[in-house]
Amino acid sequence: MRGHGFLLANYVPGQSFIHRAPLWLKFLLVFGCGLASFIVVDWRVSLAVLAGLCCLFLLTGAGLKKLWAAIRPLAAVLAVIGVFQWWMLGAPTAARIILNILVCVVAASLLTATTPVQRLLDGVVRAAGPFKRFGADPERFALTIAIMLRSIPYIAGTFADVRDSARARGLERNPRALILPVFITSVAFARQTGEALAARGLGEAED
Repeated sequence: MRGHGFLLANYVPGQSFIHRAPLWLKFLLVFGCGLASFIVVDWRVSLAVLAGLCCLFLLTGAGLKKLWAAIRPLAAVLAVIGVFQWWMLGAPTAARIILNILVCVVAASLLTATTPVQRLLDGVVRAAGPFKRFGADPERFALTIAIMLRSIPYIAGTFADVRDSARARGLERNPRALILPVFITSVAFARQTGEALAARGLGEAED
């Protein structure tokens, strides 16, 4: 199974000031961009923010190829959303919605491209610590995120492989030839992951 990135850029080692920035500051950047996507009403402001984030991303040394790889899986969906919103609400609103989505994706990619996964998960555990008093389990929350980060690229890779195989057999327009193998492989992957966690005593509810 070949590897595939999905939506967010993978970690790229480096010594840029963004790599060295505190994790809480990166989390704050992502949170701020997500909040701004609900507040900003002018597409030109969204465009300026997106341009700034893209410049920051390039300063990390990740490169345009890495940035495009993070955005490319969304291209078709964004095109559909853009056309629909343009038809319903006009071009300025459609542009603002599309740009705000890209702002969130690039901001999150900036975090994942400059932060090792383990450090990111450790930060999640620390951030979720105060919620222990309400019965939350920060370690289990981090484990869930780790499984998600591992599973999404695997399933995306499965779909790409199945699509290529169906195309080779002339079945690329047959939904069953695409969906059924991906579904079976995904269920098998989920079972294997669950069994591996159970064998290590992880993910089980405490009495």
